[in-house]
Amino acid sequence: MGFYLGYTYNKNYLIKDENPWFPVMGEIHYSRFREEFWEESLRKMKAGGITVAATYVFWIHHEEEEGTFVFEGCRNLKKFVELCRKTHMKLFLRIGPWCHGEVRNGGFPDWLMQKGFTLRCDDERYLAYVERFWTQIYEQVRGQMYEDGGPVIGIQIENEYGHVGGFSGEAGEQHMRTLKGLAEKTGFRVPLYTATGWGGAVTGGMLPVMAGYCEAPWDPRLTEIEANENYVFSGKRNDALVANDHHVCSELTFSPEDFPYLTAELGGGLQPTEHRRPVPTGTDIGAMSLAKLGSGVAMLGYYMYHGGSNPKGKFSTLQESKESGYPNNVPVVNYDFFAPIRQYGQISESYKEIKLLAMFLADFGDDMAKLPEEIAPADISPEDTHSLRTSWRHDDKHGYVFFNNYQRKRTMDAHRGVKLTGRCRDTVEFHEMDIPSGAYGFFPYHMKLGDKELASAAAIPLCRLEGSETCYVFYGDYEPFYCWKGEDAAWTLHLSRADALNAWKITLDRDYLILSDNYVWEEDGEVKVTGALHTKIKCYPDLSSGIPGFARCGRDGIFTVYERNQESSKTSAKFRLISEDEESRTYETEIQYAQDILDCILTFAYGGDKLEIYQEDELLNDYYYTGEPAELSLRYFDFPEKLLVKIYALREGHKRFLEKWPEMRNGTACELSVVSARDEIR
Repeated sequence: MGFYLGYTYNKNYLIKDENPWFPVMGEIHYSRFREEFWEESLRKMKAGGITVAATYVFWIHHEEEEGTFVFEGCRNLKKFVELCRKTHMKLFLRIGPWCHGEVRNGGFPDWLMQKGFTLRCDDERYLAYVERFWTQIYEQVRGQMYEDGGPVIGIQIENEYGHVGGFSGEAGEQHMRTLKGLAEKTGFRVPLYTATGWGGAVTGGMLPVMAGYCEAPWDPRLTEIEANENYVFSGKRNDALVANDHHVCSELTFSPEDFPYLTAELGGGLQPTEHRRPVPTGTDIGAMSLAKLGSGVAMLGYYMYHGGSNPKGKFSTLQESKESGYPNNVPVVNYDFFAPIRQYGQISESYKEIKLLAMFLADFGDDMAKLPEEIAPADISPEDTHSLRTSWRHDDKHGYVFFNNYQRKRTMDAHRGVKLTGRCRDTVEFHEMDIPSGAYGFFPYHMKLGDKELASAAAIPLCRLEGSETCYVFYGDYEPFYCWKGEDAAWTLHLSRADALNAWKITLDRDYLILSDNYVWEEDGEVKVTGALHTKIKCYPDLSSGIPGFARCGRDGIFTVYERNQESSKTSAKFRLISEDEESRTYETEIQYAQDILDCILTFAYGGDKLEIYQEDELLNDYYYTGEPAELSLRYFDFPEKLLVKIYALREGHKRFLEKWPEMRNGTACELSVVSARDEIR
């Protein structure tokens, strides 16, 4: 077995160093983000609780011109993997050869599409090109496989194979086995090989990973769609909405009881399409994640976790489009995805929601991984807004009771006087409580906390802080009613849910808990905090060395309060209309910068069908109107002083699904209303 002892799995969970392991995985596409900011982004992912990064290797991004391989700039795969190693981030490479990812031809170069032989099969001519591509890729990551002490612990082969192209049945299974063998021959020898398993995809016997999104922007309908199944506790692993524009199958090609329930594409957000533009919220993502955890998943994997931008192509734009034969149009540049970490590295509310579960799993996931799920009531309809949805993960000694009273785009009944119970050898009864519409969470019972036992508490565990005495952190807005077995209690800290969303665990000489609206991380033994000119944070326990750039300014309970005040002007932006016609309006924006800022985010409030931002003749970004303002990082483009903004008209009757339509004038919206600037320092 050798190095394979490091990472493996059984039918219930993943295993690391012979112990149960519950990772949280997040997708980031290196070729869709500036290389100068990769390390910063990987540190943000780690601070959010991500333990494994995943990335597609898009063929067309590296060999757009036949025989000419490009590994420079944002395509510098070698540097990206080295940074994963530097930041101690494990990595799954999704090497295709076909990927999808809303990329032109699913990642296949145009020249390959024109060869005249069948792709995605065991045709020797096709396999020869795949081997050539993979050999080039492997040369970039040589020495970075797990067996070499590197970060690459897993390889995904193909994507959605057998239902979005390729062959089903034995021919498809054989092709997947062929590709896995070719990957191993090339040098991609890792402990874990995965294949997407939803929609009737074939897996070639590899570890299947599943998907689940809170909506379906690829759906051809222009109406509200049915209530989403991913908010119901269920043993059902397949999400029938995923790739339903390809009329996929609802049956799985593998036996779920043979494999742990792993997700690789829980929607961390959604990518708007031209015709359908739903907007996910933080609670949409948080409640869906909670429902999956209560349904028995053994890995939470998010697509996307970090947004990005399509790189420039040499011969064409590189986005998925109807022109390239796909059912949908997506923006030319913009791949923000409403992701937890947005297009330019901005932290979102969904990031904080995921962090709640990721922090818990980092400290208690080895226990959760071993616990099977029990769902009751079973087979509840997602359209049922009356029943309280509950499940348990437990053995005969202890467990967790889950509840979900949230359904996207639905109003759930409030439930008063609820008495949740814990299922194990002895029934545990929780205190009576009210569960309002939109609430979700989970409570422990008979939970071992060191040598103490928490019999029950109406509180959600967040993390533990190791120091001279271990402190266990819980959160929630219910009366917690901590009930201990015996007379001794562990040291606990209880936060409100709002404070927990802004909680960051930092490890220096011991563990510290910092409450901050802004991103907090550890680097080179110091606490780093981004934020505005005036930033206030709280820390427990107090840092004897202080926090660079901050001054102590008092106490709030057990927390020490720190404050940073930086005197500076603020960046300002003004705009003016410079041209217009029946189809569009163009504005010029001028920016005057404050001094000593890390970044400035310009926010454009507008109404229209689409907004494009140019620096002279270069398209920097494009946005389909969703009702949300458009954001642009000025650091990302080296702080330009002048930009052009072009807005295209949206008219009544346009075939668009919008959750929020702009204000119309004479049946048309085409106007830039506000441009604002938000400075960020650190």
